[in-house]
Amino acid sequence: MAIELDHLLVPSRDRFAAARQLAGLLGVPWSETGVGPFCPVYVNDGLTLDFDQAEGEFPVLHYCFRVTQDEFDTILARIRATGIAYRSMPHGATDMQVNTQHGGSIVYWNEPDGHVWELLTTSYARQPQP
Repeated sequence: MAIELDHLLVPSRDRFAAARQLAGLLGVPWSETGVGPFCPVYVNDGLTLDFDQAEGEFPVLHYCFRVTQDEFDTILARIRATGIAYRSMPHGATDMQVNTQHGGSIVYWNEPDGHVWELLTTSYARQPQP
């Protein structure tokens, strides 16, 4: 049996707003209700992000989505249209640039709770390092 990641929890201060924003940017469905107290975002047929209402401190997490170049262009256009600041590096200043250092296109942005979303077309995590 192949191992597949089925779902992840995403802590948020406003699970409804966070789920709605990500689903809108990615162009995927979401729901205000799911199993338990979560707002699920259905990233694809095999992966759900369950936005969970969190009180108090929680860690800032990093989530990366690999897409085709056409999907990248469409999602980046949505990010720009909503006025979300983005950058070409995981940390650092907002430069509104696309990173092409790894043979594809990459952008990063923060959602309202501080989590870092990454969008890329070529996985650098799966490439041999020099």
